[in-house]
Amino acid sequence: MLQISRPWGAPVPLPILTAAVRAGLPSPADDSIEQELDLQRLLVPNRTSTFLVRVSGDSMVLARLFDGDIAVVDRSLSPADGDIVVADVDGERSFKIWSRSAGRIKLSFANPRFPEFEIGDDAVIEIWGVVSGSINPRRRASVR
Repeated sequence: MLQISRPWGAPVPLPILTAAVRAGLPSPADDSIEQELDLQRLLVPNRTSTFLVRVSGDSMVLARLFDGDIAVVDRSLSPADGDIVVADVDGERSFKIWSRSAGRIKLSFANPRFPEFEIGDDAVIEIWGVVSGSINPRRRASVR
């Protein structure tokens, strides 16, 4: 279980630079702080229907969800084609890519090493929510 040291209602604003940081050569002109950013407001627009869950495994790597990441899941969102969802299929909960074609739901992996995911005609499917964001901690030991 992920524990948060501050209450949900208390904003935690952090400084944000005025310009995006390039992944190439740095520009010395980009060191000024423009405003503050509240990560809770950015990642959790609907607090009452949002939960966090840690990602386990590598079935979603092409969707940029990696083992150890923290997914932000919003239960109030209806899945749309291409969304990542937390799905419970016959009692087994996992992340899947949601799509619908000809009235039929398709749930798939985001890793070509995994076989196509087949949903049986009698399968019981419950969608727990849509992944609305994720946190990719670079230093894993500090967030566990």
